[in-house]
Order: sequence, then C-alpha cells, then structure tokens
Amino acid sequence: MADEEAGAAHAPTVDVVDWVLRVGFALLFISVGSEKLLPGAASYWIPLFRKLGFGMWFMYFTGTLQIVGGLLLILPRTALIGLVLLGGTMAGAVACHLFLLGTGIGGAIIPGTILIFLIVTARRRLTDRSQDEPVIIRL
Repeated sequence: MADEEAGAAHAPTVDVVDWVLRVGFALLFISVGSEKLLPGAASYWIPLFRKLGFGMWFMYFTGTLQIVGGLLLILPRTALIGLVLLGGTMAGAVACHLFLLGTGIGGAIIPGTILIFLIVTARRRLTDRSQDEPVIIRL
C-alpha cells in the first residue's frame, strides 16, 4: 500500500485544460497563418491587408508570426513565448480594426476575444501551481 502511494506521488501528471487550450490555439493560428502565406484567389486577407496600406509583405509577415507562434505552443517549454507572440498579433489586429480599418468595435470583437483567451492561457501557465492547482489527470 505504501509503495502504491509513493508511486502515485511520483507519477507524471498532465494538465488537460492547458493541453486543450494550447493545441486548439496552435491549430487555429497555424491554419490562419497558412491562409495568409498561401492565399487563394478569393482570400479574405488580400483586400483586408491592402486596405491597411502596409503592403502585402505585412500579410506574409503576420502569417509567418502566427505559424511560428502556433508551433511554439505545441511544446510546453516554448508555449509562453508562443502566447506572447500570438498575443502581439491579436493586439495589433484589434488596433488595426479600431484605428485603421474603420470597422470599430464590431471588427475588433473576434481578435479581442482571442486576445483575452490568450492572456488567460498565459496566466494559467504563470500561476503558482502550489496555490492554484489546475485540473490534473494522473496517468
């Protein structure tokens, strides 16, 4: 009995919520970033980035940042770097909708909501696990 308890204390744990959030965001940003790097003829992104006025290089740059950030999310050691990188792209998207595109709050809702979830995910990673224990499943 004591051996079982000692083995359970050293068993690896998995934070399922963290994995779901990170993999979900990784898939989202890799997909959206890929659309910006390889846009189709009827792509939503081409007219949007033309309206921004920065040039098409900015669309490719943003897509690259989103793919790199999404890939960084997959590994737990680099996830926080990915979250900061992707949070920057979403903060920029909110600012562009509010100040450059003229879409106002309506256009900024989606990137703003994603930004909030990125911040919550980053906060979960920075939380002292001894005080605020996440949902953990022991394997």
